[in-house]
Amino acid sequence: MEKINILIVDDRPENIIALEALLQRDDVNLISTTLPNEALRLSWEMDIAIALVDVQMPEMDGFELVEILKSNPRTKDILVIFVTAISTETKYAVRGLNTGAVDYLYKPLNPYVTSAKVDSFIQLVRFQRDVKQKNKELEEYQKKLIKAREQAEQGKRIKENFLANMSHEIRTPINGIIGLTHLLDKTPLTEDQKEMIGLLETSSNSLLGVINDILDLSKIEAGKFKINRAATELPKLCQAVVNLLKIRAKEKGLEMIIDLDKDLPLMVMADSLRLNQILMNLIGNAIKFTTEGSVTLKVEILDRKGNNLQIRFSVIDTGIGIAPANIDKIFETFEQAEDKTTVQFGGTGLGLSIARNLAQLKGGILEVSSEESKGSVFCFTNWYEVLQNPTITKTANATEPEAFNDVKILIAEDNPINKFLIVKILKGWNVEPDVVENGQDALDKLKINHYDLILMDTYMPVMNGLEAIRHIREGYVPGKEAIPIITFSAAVMASDKQTAIEAGANDIVSKPFNPQDLHLKISSLIKK
Repeated sequence: MEKINILIVDDRPENIIALEALLQRDDVNLISTTLPNEALRLSWEMDIAIALVDVQMPEMDGFELVEILKSNPRTKDILVIFVTAISTETKYAVRGLNTGAVDYLYKPLNPYVTSAKVDSFIQLVRFQRDVKQKNKELEEYQKKLIKAREQAEQGKRIKENFLANMSHEIRTPINGIIGLTHLLDKTPLTEDQKEMIGLLETSSNSLLGVINDILDLSKIEAGKFKINRAATELPKLCQAVVNLLKIRAKEKGLEMIIDLDKDLPLMVMADSLRLNQILMNLIGNAIKFTTEGSVTLKVEILDRKGNNLQIRFSVIDTGIGIAPANIDKIFETFEQAEDKTTVQFGGTGLGLSIARNLAQLKGGILEVSSEESKGSVFCFTNWYEVLQNPTITKTANATEPEAFNDVKILIAEDNPINKFLIVKILKGWNVEPDVVENGQDALDKLKINHYDLILMDTYMPVMNGLEAIRHIREGYVPGKEAIPIITFSAAVMASDKQTAIEAGANDIVSKPFNPQDLHLKISSLIKK
């Protein structure tokens, strides 16, 4: 245990000897002096915790000594006990306490009272020092926490920037491949060429699916993933998923079965995109690991509470099954049940991880039961609000977009494939396109030419699209501040899209884009 330093100041040596004899103990260091000035020096140089000070001394009395001690930041916290033989009148005690003393001892000293008082102050000092040490540790801990938080936020920013850049760098070329495939499909082709175009489209969509899975997982981990509920036609959604995957099942000689509860409501509040994603992952996974037999989507009502239903979506297969030891492992990112599974069936090991994360975000539960060589059952259970008397809007059949009349559009895009693709599409709509490769060139072109609309890529060299948009909105080209601008972006974060709107973009087209969506957005802005 650390020893406590106690200073005794008295002009009479015999009094010091008496006090030392009274206070001597193992956990204290007794330091004494007969000179007040010496006491000041000792207090300055040593870590004095308690000082017993005689009131009446030559040169400097006890009151003056304590006033000096209390005025110095280095010695102001010393606990001072006055030792006095003068009158016990209240006025002297008040003066001493006002000076900064914590107590009085009166001569002749009572050994029991003196020992008890000093002992209580020693405990007080130890307590104060413990508190001071804890406060110091707490401050250090707070500094570490602040530093850790800053590092975490920096790591999060780096991750988000990487996610945005990776999204742009990967999705941009995929956009080009998918777009060129659509254009080629409209040209005269032999049967072999049509088959190759079909395979190219399947491969590029498969690649896009893997990229989207990785980006979705990153968004979930970054806390940037949102669930958006809206009126959803549940039977139609389930049927659409089965119809989409039925071709893949048929290729493997599997029977694709859908079993919907007869009391299943027509319309519920749900995030249809994410529910579709969960079912696609679960059914796609079942087809992948089933070599013979069937894959079934069974939808049933488990419970009712007022206007809410608990619905279970079960995907049942007759596939290879999962060993009990590997049940938990299959939901881990980039993991599959066994190493040989990856070799035999391929895949990234992301599907079930994303399905589980989406299920949790939606407030539902994803469970699995399985038996090796007999098959597996994956169940997603969640509560849904039923919509009464829903109005179903019929989707119009997709038709070839109408041509524009006398429309000139400026395109700012640095990727050569995307430039070719956009120009080809716009010319097909009778649009007169003008192409530049960066934001600065777009500003220069806007100065000398009239355009009805600008298509602006977000990421470009020299000056990026967002900076160019801000310059336009701030009046860089007088009279053209309000020109409609649509940004092209391969970014997937909602914050990126919000940033584009805040910069002044009228609308956003995500890469890869649907030509009909682009046509609709251009039409809407030009009419305005």
